[in-house]
Formats: sequence, structure tokens, C-alpha cells
Amino acid sequence: MSQAHILIVDDEPGIAEIIGAYLERDGFEASWLSTGAAVLPWLATVQPDLILLDLMLPEVDGMTLCRTIRTTSSVPIIMVTARVDEIDRLLGLELGADDYICKPFSPREVVARIKAVLRRQAPTATAAPPDQGFVIDPETMIASVKGVRIDLTPTEFKLLAVLATHPGKVYSRAQLLDHLSDGYKDVFDRSIDSHIKNLRRKLAAAAPGVELVQSVYGVGYRFERSDLA
Repeated sequence: MSQAHILIVDDEPGIAEIIGAYLERDGFEASWLSTGAAVLPWLATVQPDLILLDLMLPEVDGMTLCRTIRTTSSVPIIMVTARVDEIDRLLGLELGADDYICKPFSPREVVARIKAVLRRQAPTATAAPPDQGFVIDPETMIASVKGVRIDLTPTEFKLLAVLATHPGKVYSRAQLLDHLSDGYKDVFDRSIDSHIKNLRRKLAAAAPGVELVQSVYGVGYRFERSDLA
């Protein structure tokens, strides 16, 4: 993790400079772009390990960028904004963001969030048995259903890995958050619903008519591979 490359996308030079300095002090490599329009051309030639993406950007906003990046890449994205209403938070997560941090914040908090998201790229869950057409490999972060590979974000993959390790076990939102947030309790419960919604949509596209991740009303979610029989 010490040599991870972080792309900072923010139109405020002062904030970007401070965050970059803190990241470099912790051993990261940091790059900075000040406009949304510069991001996609930059990503065409450079592959960062994580993107710290401001919501309010000139030319192309952060939401649009996140949506576009997610069509071709699962690079972790932390969205940054001064807009704190829940609708924006949920929308950001539904677009594929891996975390969300609100201004004002301390540079140390940002660095801690970045480290937490990068740690989550390497799930510790044991691989589920590849029976009945379902395969999930934590080493390569590849999941497939009936031979169809599923393109998942790191957060979606970790959720699936946790659920699939214990088929039939019901996990509450709080339990899933414990696996995802590494102690950052300000990650809110409803973000789990957004990630699960995206995960179920992708699983359904790979295996129509099969409901691998099931809702348990009033409790949480469970994984059932029996539908693959």
C-alpha cells in the first residue's frame, strides 16, 4: 500500500496541496487534476490505485465522472463534497463510489479513509466452493455465475465475499458495515442497501431468474446458491 498512487481531483489548489502533502508523507504517490474534463484523458494513460473525487468540479461534475469511470473501471473512488444531504450521498454510492467524505474534514481523516478503502480491496473471506455454477476468488477478485464473469466494484466484491462465505446466514446492515468500514461508523446503514441493489442487479444480469442475494425483511441479507441448481 505504501507505494499506492492516488489521484486527487479538486478545483481548490489549497486543499489538494495539503492532502497531497499528507499522502506523500505516508509514502503514497499523489497526482492532482483541477478540472473534471482532464480526468478521463489522464486515466487513459495512467492507472491510479484510488481516486479522491470532488463532487463540484468545473466543466464535468464528479457524479458524471464517477458514472463514466464505472463503465470501464473498478478503481476505488472516494467522493468528496460539501453537500451533505442524504439523497446526494445515496446517489453517489449507487453510481459506484466506494466511500463518501464531507467537507470540512481533516487531512488525516482523508488519509485514513484512503487506507481503509485500499485495505478492502483484498478481502479476507475464504473463497466460496465453486459448486452449482458460482465461483468467487478473493485472490483475483473475480466472481462468476454459470461461467459469466461479473464486473464488481471492490465494495460490491467484499459484500459478496462476506455473504457467500456463509450461505444461508442472515447478515444485518450493521454486521455488513463492520466488514466494510474498518471502524468508520459514520458510513451510514442505507449505503449498504445501495451497494446491495447494484450487486443484485449485476448478479441478475449474469444469471436471469436467479436470486443469489436475498432480502430478509426487517433484518438484512443472506446468500442462497440453491437457486443455481
